[in-house]
Amino acid sequence: MQAKIRHNNQKDPQASGYGFPIDSRGSFDTTLTALWRLSLGLFLTLILFSCNSEFDQRDPDTIFRYNESGNISSLDPAFARNPQNIWPTNQLFNGLVQLDDSLNIKPDLAKHWTYNDSSLTYTFILRDSVYFHQHDLFGPKRSRTVTAADFVYSFDRLKDDNLAAPGSWVLQQVDHYWASNDSTLSIKLKQAFPPFLGILAMRYCSVVPHEAVAYFGKDFRKNPIGTGPFTFKLWIENTKLVLRRNPLYFEYDEKGQHLPYLEAVAISFLPDKQSEFLEFTQGNLDFISGIDQSYKDALLTPQGSLSPDYAKIAYMLKAPFLNTEYVGFNLEKQGAAIQSKLIRQAVNYGIDRKKMITYLRNGIGFSADKGFIPKGLKGSGSTAIYPYDMSKAKKLVDSFKGLNPGIRPELSLSTNSQYLDLCEYMQTELDKIGITVHIDVLPPSTLRQLKNTGGLELFRASWVADYPDAENYLSLFISQNFTPNGPNYTHFFKPEIDSLYQKALTEQQDSLRWAIYRKMDEQIMDQAPVVPLYYDMAIRFVRKNVEGLGINAQNFLFLKHTKKLIPKN
Repeated sequence: MQAKIRHNNQKDPQASGYGFPIDSRGSFDTTLTALWRLSLGLFLTLILFSCNSEFDQRDPDTIFRYNESGNISSLDPAFARNPQNIWPTNQLFNGLVQLDDSLNIKPDLAKHWTYNDSSLTYTFILRDSVYFHQHDLFGPKRSRTVTAADFVYSFDRLKDDNLAAPGSWVLQQVDHYWASNDSTLSIKLKQAFPPFLGILAMRYCSVVPHEAVAYFGKDFRKNPIGTGPFTFKLWIENTKLVLRRNPLYFEYDEKGQHLPYLEAVAISFLPDKQSEFLEFTQGNLDFISGIDQSYKDALLTPQGSLSPDYAKIAYMLKAPFLNTEYVGFNLEKQGAAIQSKLIRQAVNYGIDRKKMITYLRNGIGFSADKGFIPKGLKGSGSTAIYPYDMSKAKKLVDSFKGLNPGIRPELSLSTNSQYLDLCEYMQTELDKIGITVHIDVLPPSTLRQLKNTGGLELFRASWVADYPDAENYLSLFISQNFTPNGPNYTHFFKPEIDSLYQKALTEQQDSLRWAIYRKMDEQIMDQAPVVPLYYDMAIRFVRKNVEGLGINAQNFLFLKHTKKLIPKN
């Protein structure tokens, strides 16, 4: 059985656009702001109101407005590689399965499925009344139902080298797939891989109609046709994007009301986070995601609560975010300090993570002292592996000095400017226990390149989950995933870990697989190839007239259950 080798360009938050919680981008042209407001006025039918308003009914003709400070490069789900692209494609497309806000696998276009563990085959039974978005391409009826053959086509397209889709890797566990009839799709795996259903929930695995792809070709990226709760209306790139309610959408709420509730979604493209925040406070945006350094102290208390002034107009949603921020040691680099397990453990014990989160992040995040698997995933630790212990850290450093007389341990830590304050905090903390840290600030692209090629001694990095399974994190420590062939940037190698990884892949009982994950995490952290700093937190600030927005550990946006309320007269 072969270990999974992942494409390393899928995961680096700096490369992919992940890492909303603290993000800062450039300035904004005020002319574009004016144009956007003017054009959006043609669509908007509801204006946000004062902080003291009360609401008494739902308005069916409402527009939900949010800003995308990054650039949406494509509305084709095969290119949904970062949150900028994933958020709108979540509104436009569906796959076989979906995740709820608790990361449970739920039916989507497949109403149910079975798995045969002897043949490694999933069999999905599709809903029989799901329609593609209306378009003249479908002839006089302007639509047609989705069949299993459409998924075969969509998967074939995703793997096509000519398309060069960044999501092609999601099918690397698949041996083959076929449609037995219009409503039955089968997928046979190459080997057992329990996280596979979570991968199928990714937007890459959406169904698309062959008629639209054949007609639009490469321009399908800006002429998307799917099955989702909203349909494509208008996209002026870097200016505005408008989606409209899909009247053919198949889902209903628990009361039998047709989803979605909103009439439209309007997306602006202000690249400056301060401008975005101002638009939100003025009621021109319905929510913002994440917290930028420029306004975090005004919006949040040091303990991470919403400040009283802003609590009058908005509420805050928080959830564990599947992102571990960490520092990695390149274990193939020579040097007494980096090769010493004593020093690597001392660094883990010697950082007061709770103080770091309080003073540098206004309480947004969780102390990463329980291992590499983040809070919110099954298999994560329940007790601290490396609680803050300055005395223990100093003893480990003293033991190192006893083995290396006359040597003060020194480390060179590489980062980009966005995380300089965090690295300077580490530098100060470790100096207290007798470790000297030199900080090298690099451009993000240079940092990525050197990390991928093994050119750094010590580096700050992030790991954001593509799919909600702890295997996603433990794959960083598998020997077959050494960079540049995979995401094992530290070049950590331990045969026992490789063996446990393979055992986990064949374990179908979830509780037993999670126990293996915890054991792996504990053994990896005993060798301390990384220093987990904090488990991230997804955070949203929502205007008080919005309900049903929700939040999830992947910080993905789903608007089919979202409602906007109107004020009492």
